[in-house]
Amino acid sequence: MARVEFRQVRKEFKDDHKGTFTAVAGSDFVIEDKEFVVFVGPSGCGKTTSLRMIAGLEKQTSGDIVIGDRIVNDLHPKDRDIAMVFQDYALYPHMTIRENLSFGLKNLKKPKSYIDEQVRNAASILGLEAMLERKPRELSGGQRQRVAVGRAIVRDPQVFLFDEPLSNLDAKLRVQMRVELGELHKRLGATIVYVTHDQVEAMTLGERIVVMNHGDIQQVASPKELYASPRNMFVAGFIGSPAMNFIDAHIEGTQVKVEGASFTLSDDVLQRLSAYQGKRVILGMRPEHIFGDDVAPNIPQDHMLQARVQVVEHLGSENLVYFHIGSRTVTAKVHPETHAYVGMDKTFVLDMRKAHFFDPETEMAIGREENSYAKAE
Repeated sequence: MARVEFRQVRKEFKDDHKGTFTAVAGSDFVIEDKEFVVFVGPSGCGKTTSLRMIAGLEKQTSGDIVIGDRIVNDLHPKDRDIAMVFQDYALYPHMTIRENLSFGLKNLKKPKSYIDEQVRNAASILGLEAMLERKPRELSGGQRQRVAVGRAIVRDPQVFLFDEPLSNLDAKLRVQMRVELGELHKRLGATIVYVTHDQVEAMTLGERIVVMNHGDIQQVASPKELYASPRNMFVAGFIGSPAMNFIDAHIEGTQVKVEGASFTLSDDVLQRLSAYQGKRVILGMRPEHIFGDDVAPNIPQDHMLQARVQVVEHLGSENLVYFHIGSRTVTAKVHPETHAYVGMDKTFVLDMRKAHFFDPETEMAIGREENSYAKAE
């Protein structure tokens, strides 16, 4: 296996009508040998373009791409020792599963004994032994996805590339395949680069996650760090479900004030916010850190506010309660036994120990130690 490195990689597309469009803007990062790294972000953020540049399917405008100890800028995809799994499976419908698995190796003129061994190994790993003589149309979506993964495994590449491989599966199959891909990585000890728009996939699969937006890398970190210490408001709002609440606030003395309430801050938080005394900030609160007062953990009494319930969504294991603080709609993810109904004046408790603060102009986190390229623990 091998590490993958981007050295100031930039990709621009030219459009006769719109001029030059920057898809990836000067990326610098390293994917370590045997690491599982996920690129995540909204549509058009540059994640798939980054993957296609690693594969050699797109040529970077500038910068270097390194796989192992080779700069691969000018290497053809077949010479980069990578294998790619596409979201539409890309199986040959007229071939059996055995023929699909062996097709790439036959093109590489590998010996028959080697091909047979690789196909047997891949089929065993993925539970495909009983399906080798079937055609793709005879398989379920999940089974076809396994075949697509198997076709990559038989290549025994330095790097596996996955381009939204689960997007065509239903919710139950996606969960199952996430588990299988995680186990596959542990078994193969492979370097895997995985692209998805689904932050749940990213958080459950990635040892590190590359969060992208408008062609720029916003943060590279472990799932734990992205959740607990987002670098800016984009990352904070993108990671987590439901999304983080952003509330207009002011720092005054030892308190942060929002419309209708004030909350006392700890000394260490006040120290981080010292440059914002008397100024506006954006208070970030995750929905799971807002509670109903009737089913709340041991949180200081001055962390409470009262608001009128606008909407309640009953989800079984939890409820989502929506209310307003000023002009902002706020979401609380509360215990299902929390008493709340539409139109009720309800007391909510905000766990300020878990609060985030952002500069309203730059949207960057305030007082956060820069560690955006941290490795997973």
